[in-house]
Amino acid sequence: MLKRFFRYLRALFMGKLDQMEDPEVILNEALREMRENQIKNRERAVQALTQRNNLQNLVATEEKTCQNLEAKASMALQQGNRDVARQLMREKLQHDGTLTQLRTSLEQASQTCEAVKTAIQREEEQFRVKTAEALAMKANMKQAQIQIEINKALDGFQKDETSQSWDRAEERIHTMQSEAQARSEISGTSVNARLTQIQDAQVDVEAEDALKSLEVKMGLAKAPEAAQPAVQQPATQAPPVVTPAPPESDVDKELAELENKLNQSTN
Repeated sequence: MLKRFFRYLRALFMGKLDQMEDPEVILNEALREMRENQIKNRERAVQALTQRNNLQNLVATEEKTCQNLEAKASMALQQGNRDVARQLMREKLQHDGTLTQLRTSLEQASQTCEAVKTAIQREEEQFRVKTAEALAMKANMKQAQIQIEINKALDGFQKDETSQSWDRAEERIHTMQSEAQARSEISGTSVNARLTQIQDAQVDVEAEDALKSLEVKMGLAKAPEAAQPAVQQPATQAPPVVTPAPPESDVDKELAELENKLNQSTN
């Protein structure tokens, strides 16, 4: 808005105000501003996707850290060093909390990025529509100018003030007719707009299905489980399991589960 105001003042002082009020100049300026905004929005979208990718890297790093800590705790238990295993499991619990927060942030960032990409696509479609409308309006303006020049050529004899007033009124009527035709063409695009909305809705449904599949693949959501008939398993004698002492904290609980896994694997 400020740039447009400064250009208006500069044109006023330099005697180019009539050129600035030219409809073709106005349309070109509007299309140029739309293109500049589109470029800026695409840069913002790139920044958002970059942050999303950084969150994915952090999640992968935390998952690897948790796996390494659990493996080290298992090794310490096998060597009979329970204190070291307890310390490692305590560190793993801290990383588990951080991993949960990172996964939540990653999910929100993914949703935001999908919304940004959809907005970019709609903006590009709108720019193409406006470009086509500008071309149609320019053609109507050229046609009106040609018609005006033809009328002037036919009326090239000496005119009095009444004739000049008549011509100005006629030119104004032609301009109003051209504007009415242009508005009629613009209003005709409403059907295309509704079709675009329907297509956007279909694309949103497909994108939502793809996003759910991606979440299941990444482990952010559970896959829908099909109903399975209950199958009775033959009773087998379970191997004796050494029951550890009841844990006193979350660290002791996970440490006890890890000991059970090790005892079952050795049996």
